[in-house]
Amino acid sequence: MKRVLILVLDSLGVGYMEDVRESRTQDIGANTFAHILDQAEGLYLPTFEELGIYQILKHPKLEERPAKAAYGCLNLQHFGADSYAGHQEIMGTIPVKPSLIPFSEVIYKVKDFLIQEGFAVRIPDEENPVLLVNEAIIVADNIETDYGQIYNVSGCLDKVSFDKVVQVGKAVRKITEVSRVIALGGEDVLLENMLAAVERRKDGLVGMNCPKSGIYHQGYLSLHMGYGVEPDKQVSSILVAAGKEVILVGKMQDVISCEGAIKIPAVPTEKVMEDTIKAFLAMKEGLVSSTVQETDLAGHAEDPTLYGRKLMIVDRYLKDLLPQMTAEDLLIITGDHGNDPTIGHSQHTREKTILLAYSPGLSGNISLGERHTLADIAATAAQALGVSAPQDGESFLWK
Repeated sequence: MKRVLILVLDSLGVGYMEDVRESRTQDIGANTFAHILDQAEGLYLPTFEELGIYQILKHPKLEERPAKAAYGCLNLQHFGADSYAGHQEIMGTIPVKPSLIPFSEVIYKVKDFLIQEGFAVRIPDEENPVLLVNEAIIVADNIETDYGQIYNVSGCLDKVSFDKVVQVGKAVRKITEVSRVIALGGEDVLLENMLAAVERRKDGLVGMNCPKSGIYHQGYLSLHMGYGVEPDKQVSSILVAAGKEVILVGKMQDVISCEGAIKIPAVPTEKVMEDTIKAFLAMKEGLVSSTVQETDLAGHAEDPTLYGRKLMIVDRYLKDLLPQMTAEDLLIITGDHGNDPTIGHSQHTREKTILLAYSPGLSGNISLGERHTLADIAATAAQALGVSAPQDGESFLWK
């Protein structure tokens, strides 16, 4: 094959994993896609049906027809239900288990270190403590993910450069052991609004509600700094080393480190899909890997109808893409975890994810079964493009 497109629909789970009975009882019963079908108003997904989503979900609101694609689902092998870790797994490396440390346990350690590094640091509200750095950057828990996994370093880019936000983020990364530190920033967002969006979760985490703050609205930038990941063992880096083109679009370019890849930032679903299809059809040989992020944001908002609308946008773009694909192309659609908007909490859910794999050159209506790990996607892309396998995963390429 010549071209592979990996399309990640962030948080599109298809049923809770059995291990949640021991570790995440709040996720028992989760099924993001099925519950969106149950509750979303006016949901119509003909291209997903054409590819084979009925064969995965067996949902009464879906039309049963022979699947054009091979279909199945994938288990998560990363700890918890995390976008960063899920994306690393999709690209072929299962991250090591991180420490779980709420920011409250390290806030004074981080404060003292940042002061030593020359930053001005204070705690604006002792009841809901976060760090305010240089009167423009908030350091706190990420309250959109699992307990004690991520710290956010959020900057008002009208007051400070993104390079400065990253500098603070790297300092926080240096002295902490959580799975991820995210440096992020947006333009045309007021510091007052960011501080007003600081919330305390029921489990005690304190952080900024990113959608509520307005940080995503204009000029959004982010850099994810992980723990226990070797990017050179991922399929993207392996392809670059082999001289093939790699393009990362949307959230994918935020979370995957790949020197030599072309990176295209985007958050709106229409832009992600437009940029993805344009890049894929223009490519001669290589990998395009893209993430639709607004599905996950709808999950956090606990809004199944909004989630459904984002899926319909993706469906329309897929309808345009499929007739333009050749026998030398492979499309793989998946998720990185779940985020069931009906489960009763606003955090990610630990779920198996969708797997649809389509090529005009391969037979359709093939069951790929329940796969062990998201990393099987990277292994499949590597085999399809004729390069060495990534660290983890087993190819499901069929004939």
